[in-house]
Amino acid sequence: MRIKSTWFKEGREHTPEELAGAIAFNVYRIADNALKHTRKADFAIAVGPQYFAFLDEFLVFLIQVADRIAFRRMSGEQRYAFTSALANHVAGTHAENESRLLGKEQGACKQRFIDLLNQRAAEYAEFGYDEQGPDFSFMRYLGYCMDQVMDEKDNGWIIDQMMSIAAPEAVEFLEKAFRNLMETEPRPARRRAVTSGD
Repeated sequence: MRIKSTWFKEGREHTPEELAGAIAFNVYRIADNALKHTRKADFAIAVGPQYFAFLDEFLVFLIQVADRIAFRRMSGEQRYAFTSALANHVAGTHAENESRLLGKEQGACKQRFIDLLNQRAAEYAEFGYDEQGPDFSFMRYLGYCMDQVMDEKDNGWIIDQMMSIAAPEAVEFLEKAFRNLMETEPRPARRRAVTSGD
């Protein structure tokens, strides 16, 4: 999966809001990738409300991860600006997709997602996240939330899928994107392979 981890114009510090826009793009790609891989692993996720319920929980998880990474790298004021802008970007994109595909009112979809995000933020706040990433409880809580989304035959099994595969991979992608996007030094130009006529 390709993630956005470099800026078009490098060599300057970007505002928390600019960073939030780039991270929001990655968050949505990572969540969509997790959904596709979970379905490929034979978990039944029906197109429709269940599909969006899965994305709800995974997007909320990733916003919490991004907020914890921001805590390590930003001032309190920068972190607040970043997380607020990130939540708004993700909620807007998610609401637009849900509205278009399920025929719901976009504003109501966005508010429903923000309400869920606020509820889950308080719950995730109980769990730890350090330089090594989220603790056991942080990832298990994602599994618990997903357990509520899945059909009965997948209950229980989804927790292990989230904790051992989907969540660690998603965190790794997001940590990498964050690290690269926060670099202010220009990257060296990539060398192109040259074919000689000899």
